[in-house]
Amino acid sequence: MSATIPITDSHCHLTSRQLAGEAEALVARAVEAGVSRLVTIGCDLEDSPRCADFAAAHKAVFAAVGVHPCSVTDVTEGDWLEQIRALAARPKVVAIGEIGLDYYHPAPDGWTEDAYRERQKAFFAAQLELAADLGLNVVVHQRDRKPDGRCWPDIVEMVAPFAGKLRAVFHCFTHPWVAAAPLVEQGHVISFTGIVTYPSAGVMQDCARDAAPGSFMVETDAPYLAPVPHRGKRCEPAFTRHTAECIAGLRGVPLEQIAADTETTAEGFFGFGP
Repeated sequence: MSATIPITDSHCHLTSRQLAGEAEALVARAVEAGVSRLVTIGCDLEDSPRCADFAAAHKAVFAAVGVHPCSVTDVTEGDWLEQIRALAARPKVVAIGEIGLDYYHPAPDGWTEDAYRERQKAFFAAQLELAADLGLNVVVHQRDRKPDGRCWPDIVEMVAPFAGKLRAVFHCFTHPWVAAAPLVEQGHVISFTGIVTYPSAGVMQDCARDAAPGSFMVETDAPYLAPVPHRGKRCEPAFTRHTAECIAGLRGVPLEQIAADTETTAEGFFGFGP
């Protein structure tokens, strides 16, 4: 993508240990590829400060801070929510996330499945309340072992009371458009990863075709989920353009239109500022 066609990678993990020592180069390659802004997403009480620090040091990078559902059993600090509150006040922190529910990964040792899910719900609810209090939007993780599992209905139920108080982006969205449409009507958005470029991703491709303009963003989830033609390799933010190109093809519109639409959506959601 030419640098004259800017696009935002709305979800990546630049402070991931998998990218240790390489984040600077990855940001440079992304900017060269026309990725004008990158949102690096925090996953726990160690990663979130790193995200805030990295964003403060790089013009093109912004951050979200929060506790990922798979990290909830690692948190032992009684003041964990106040730590997130303090981080949210840092310059260039634009959302609370990555928060949500994960019914895909098994419960850690010493935890029953029910207890693990209840702890995830407690952390999710607390961070939704915090975001609403701070006037920030949220980056929501949702993953289940099967398409008709309980994770998505539980997510929808927990987000519903916050309509009008905050907006959520349902990252790495893998459901049909009919599942997203009622949430989009409430102001929420969805985001597509490189999975949408996979030939087997029929449901997601149909969703990308059907999604209303202004209802979605694009992301890499780097270092995960590399799009075609890099599938199977480590993902990086420069690959955002491949996902955008695929969606443009699915919708039968120019890449420039997808870039412009998703830039506007990202700006409105994250409020990047000047």
